[in-house]
Amino acid sequence: MSVRAAVVACVMGLSSASKVHAEDVWYPVPANAVFDTGDSWRDQSWSFRLYGVQACLRGTTFTNSHGTTQDCGEASLAMLVSLIRDLRPNCYTAAQVSAAHARYVFCLATPTRGAGAGSRIDLGTALIASGFAFPALKPDGSPVHAPYLAAQAVAKAARAGLWAFDPPDPNAILLRAMRQPSAPAAAGPVEGAP
Repeated sequence: MSVRAAVVACVMGLSSASKVHAEDVWYPVPANAVFDTGDSWRDQSWSFRLYGVQACLRGTTFTNSHGTTQDCGEASLAMLVSLIRDLRPNCYTAAQVSAAHARYVFCLATPTRGAGAGSRIDLGTALIASGFAFPALKPDGSPVHAPYLAAQAVAKAARAGLWAFDPPDPNAILLRAMRQPSAPAAAGPVEGAP
């Protein structure tokens, strides 16, 4: 999928997203979930996307401290899977696009042991603060979920995760593609904005 097509699909999807009713419940990420990107997964016919989070795009690269070029999207994906497996968060559907079978979710974990025992950890904040994801931006460049900007500032200042390697900014890539509608298709699969 081209960057442009991914951006258009996501923007169109969010504009038709409906709020989910209060009777919805918190639910775990299924053990058999199929992880697509560093901010999304699938279960049965539904796709789930962390609200306000933008992972690195597949096909973009960074060079690690050993001089090896690695796929930035794969690094984001590995961290998402690790955090979900370690934290076992429960998610809540903030919005959904029924026609696309897509849900935008917030996920929280409450560790029962270790240094974080009893605290509440937002999965989006954990991904961004660890330096493996970014706050998603709206087409006007403002954040989808403003609190994630603070998490990014912490990660960037500490050069945590991908920030240690000058990562490609997925938001800059997506916004540029959105503003240049005649841009050529990107090589390989590329995920879209929130």
